[in-house]
Amino acid sequence: MIDNILPLIGRTQPLFEEDLAKRENELNEIVHNSRFLVIGGAGTIGSAICRELFDRDPKVLHVVDISENNMVELVRDIRSSKGYGTGEFATFAIDCGSDIFRAFMKEQKARTGGYDYVFNTSALKHVRSEKDPYTLMRMIDTNIFNTDSTMLQAKECGAKKYFCVSTDKAANPVNMMGASKRIMEMYLNRRSLEMPVSTARFANVAFSDGSLLYGFNRRLEKNQPLAAPCDVRRYFVTPKEAGELCMLSCLTGENRDIYFPKLDEELNLVTFSNIAEKYLRSLGYEPVQCATEQEARERVSELKAKHQYPVYFFESDTTGEKDFEEFYMDGETLDLEKFESIGIVKKGADYSEEKLQMFTGTIEKMRSAGTWSRGDLVDLFNDMLPEFHHKETGKFLDGRM
Repeated sequence: MIDNILPLIGRTQPLFEEDLAKRENELNEIVHNSRFLVIGGAGTIGSAICRELFDRDPKVLHVVDISENNMVELVRDIRSSKGYGTGEFATFAIDCGSDIFRAFMKEQKARTGGYDYVFNTSALKHVRSEKDPYTLMRMIDTNIFNTDSTMLQAKECGAKKYFCVSTDKAANPVNMMGASKRIMEMYLNRRSLEMPVSTARFANVAFSDGSLLYGFNRRLEKNQPLAAPCDVRRYFVTPKEAGELCMLSCLTGENRDIYFPKLDEELNLVTFSNIAEKYLRSLGYEPVQCATEQEARERVSELKAKHQYPVYFFESDTTGEKDFEEFYMDGETLDLEKFESIGIVKKGADYSEEKLQMFTGTIEKMRSAGTWSRGDLVDLFNDMLPEFHHKETGKFLDGRM
């Protein structure tokens, strides 16, 4: 990964330094005296949370993830950079939606008294996941139902607080991923009457696993051209900033608070194509724009020998791409005073029990029947969310380089 991401995303300073400095003693004391579970902890955001917690020497830090390989890398990374703390650090390669996980949580409750704080960063995060009805159903399972069930299990395990990652795309969603997170927030609001919960909506995490920017590294490793949309402007945070925001939300947020970074539209919105150009120049290559994908593929060796690199930039035309990013919706109450660099959406327990029961029942019927269509699921999401304006073009990112 690039050593210094900030210049590539148009910033010179980390976002949360001042807010963290003001609360460092408080955070250190909470973490050092608490037991933590991080679900999905081997992904980019989960790993960043684990590093923030490990830095503050927690009593217990357990990590659950289905990716065995990423889990191994997390352990190697922490041991190689941080070393060893005084508490217990352990990883478990299990599925949080399984009966194995339920048995694991019961055992932890009996053995150690459970956890004080549970972070859930497990998610299907890609807009491309809505291209077929089967991946889309798994997204519903992961983003909505697993979240609801793990929050219930956190409560039964004696946790003081549950945290779950949301997304900026949940605000006035135009794609199924963002809408699934908006519906997830509704399920969390219902569960918040039983135990405290907080979340975070934040921007694209630069160079996170599977992201377009992460793909830049892979393309260079494989001597392949870079491709990126030239008209899509996005906010970005670094992986470390993502971990810091999640930790602050969990440990300092009130029930149902949604934390988001204060980013300026004029200063902080950048295009993927602009980042691609900065990325190449940081590595000593001058980008050369190509007219077609085929030209870009064919010219890698030729241009690389001259310290140049082929890029293919295009206008976005795929399903679910939002024209602009936002962290909150009209009518949501904001607190912009508590932090210098973080805003908070203050939520009441606003949800419709009738709608949640309808959603759960409809999904159960589809799965019992063993058949459903993508259109059925889009219609169900429209019934759940009046503000949902699904952007359908019939084209998906799997059709892009």
